Amino acid sequence: MATPKVAVVIFSVRSPRVGPNVAAYVKSIIDTHSSSIPLEYNTVDVVDFKLPVFNESLPPATVPAMGPHKHETTKAWSAEISKYAGYVLVSPEYNYGMPGPTKNAIDYLYNEWAGKPALIVTYGVKGGTFASEQLKGVLEGMKLNVCSTKPALPFLGGQGPDAMAAMSEGKLGDDTKNSWDKEQKTVILEGLKELEEKIAAGKDEAKPQ
Repeated sequence: MATPKVAVVIFSVRSPRVGPNVAAYVKSIIDTHSSSIPLEYNTVDVVDFKLPVFNESLPPATVPAMGPHKHETTKAWSAEISKYAGYVLVSPEYNYGMPGPTKNAIDYLYNEWAGKPALIVTYGVKGGTFASEQLKGVLEGMKLNVCSTKPALPFLGGQGPDAMAAMSEGKLGDDTKNSWDKEQKTVILEGLKELEEKIAAGKDEAKPQ
């Protein structure tokens, strides 16, 4: 039986961007923690799919019942997200909310991930807590099983040198990573434990009775 896969999704699409470095930090914790069940974690970068502003004729919730997706970019994104048993969603915060590209990528989906568990991880000057709450509301509305633990990763010093380097150079400062190791790593591990418990519970429910 194939090992279930979990997607670590990078939602930032701007350039330069620190999103891949934040996702790599989260992935490094994933790779060194002791998973409660066999899982394969893969990184998925939204920028690779070149999604335009939502342009499908059918609402995603009606696909495939009323027909297929029309555009090749949508088909590729849909097929990728459908592969996974769960998700670690890594998003920045812009102007006290989730970025437009994050919401746009989500708007292409519904049946691909409805009912599946998701761990929200946000980052920003204050950790991205506003984006986190928006994502929670949207994803729960789309019937995802959202983890109650929501790691929020702040840049050390607020609007200081590390935040400026992240925004202008896509650099994740060593001081910020060290502060995350001390203050946020435990929260990420708690979130991973919750995510894996939800995936395991879903597997048990899917077994023939």
